[in-house]
Amino acid sequence: MTSVPQTTIGIDFGTTNTVVSMTHGDGPATLVRFPTAGGEIFAFRSALSFHAVMGANGRPNQLVTEAGPWAIEAYVEDPLETRFIQSFKTFAASAAFTETKILNKRYLFEDLLADFLLKLKTHGGPAMETLPPRVIVGRPVTFAGGNPDEALALARYEAGFRRLGFTDIRYAYEPVGAAFFFARQLKQDATVLVADFGGGTSDFSIVRFERDAGRLRSTALARSGVGVAGDAFDYRIIDQLVSPELGKGSLYKAFDNRLPIPQRYYTAFARWDQLALLRASKDMRDIRALERTALEPEKIARLIEVLDDNHGYALYRAVSALKEALSSQDEATFRFEAGSVLIEKTVRRTDFEGWIAPELKAIETAVDQALERSGLGPDGVDRVFLTGGSSFVPAVRQIFLRRFGAAKIESGGEFESIASGLALIGREPDLDLWSEKARLPA
Repeated sequence: MTSVPQTTIGIDFGTTNTVVSMTHGDGPATLVRFPTAGGEIFAFRSALSFHAVMGANGRPNQLVTEAGPWAIEAYVEDPLETRFIQSFKTFAASAAFTETKILNKRYLFEDLLADFLLKLKTHGGPAMETLPPRVIVGRPVTFAGGNPDEALALARYEAGFRRLGFTDIRYAYEPVGAAFFFARQLKQDATVLVADFGGGTSDFSIVRFERDAGRLRSTALARSGVGVAGDAFDYRIIDQLVSPELGKGSLYKAFDNRLPIPQRYYTAFARWDQLALLRASKDMRDIRALERTALEPEKIARLIEVLDDNHGYALYRAVSALKEALSSQDEATFRFEAGSVLIEKTVRRTDFEGWIAPELKAIETAVDQALERSGLGPDGVDRVFLTGGSSFVPAVRQIFLRRFGAAKIESGGEFESIASGLALIGREPDLDLWSEKARLPA
């Protein structure tokens, strides 16, 4: 008889949120909950804050780090003196990102990840006090970025998770984790397509599930992914509604010439992590100088305020509120107010869908690619499970309704399915069917 591990743990480290699930013996997967002033949460925001506290009696300043909602709280309390970073998963596979300096301390990606995980563990309390040696970590099918380096990303993950004390680190594709979670509901053999929409990536897996002598067996038929999802939708909203009010498309004077404001200042809004880094970059000096020569200096002044006063999180909340409203309404009001900056506009759902048309096309292409690789047509798929925040966007759901029909589509557990599936995978007798270890250079 195969022994069941006493404890298994699955960690869905996401671009926007991180979720942890554990099993004990042969019991169900349960989510780790984090007590906050507003009540318990299980979706732990993937964010970090850094703040310097003056040392006593002439000692050097002490760097205080926080994560999740506590990072947000630290930032809200003192935005001018707090370095706030979110969505940092998006540069895990970027060779261009080598390090960042925070209050004169050098941080590699794995340093950021380790600090985040250690704070996650601390806030998890007794549930995470004693961890098993093995962890099943979710990973996207395709990492975010223009030219993602998968081996680099996994090496960085490995270093970060080892600092939490794990010695056996295994990786499972995020949609496979979700598929395993949903497959427990199946009453009969089925071919399942799982679509997982994160903040940085959209991933698709087609898996055949069969029951044999009471055990659930799977055959992976195909997978595909694309490095666009919720954060890309956010950028389209900002590009249309916010960036023009911060100077994008306007001009500045250079001797006798009138030149466009450089576009690169606004591409940072495509990723929340880059917005935080722009504030500390050499481009910030150039942006300040532009206020003196811009033909519309009030717009550049707004841009400087957004960056200097760390209004990125307020902007994130305004964008998220608009997306949520447009998921159930044909029209909604976008309102971004922070400091002296106020931008308010009415947006129709059809406008939003037009803005995100390139991303919708990329998602459609990836879905069709998964079908093609599996050798199946839409009729060969029995069930479709949608998970992740962007699965609520009506235009995204329409991609699947057109191909598979409403009867095959299910959703639910949008934020917990991956982590719970990963934890359940951890007690499978043949882990190699569901997960793998990173292939790291010798």
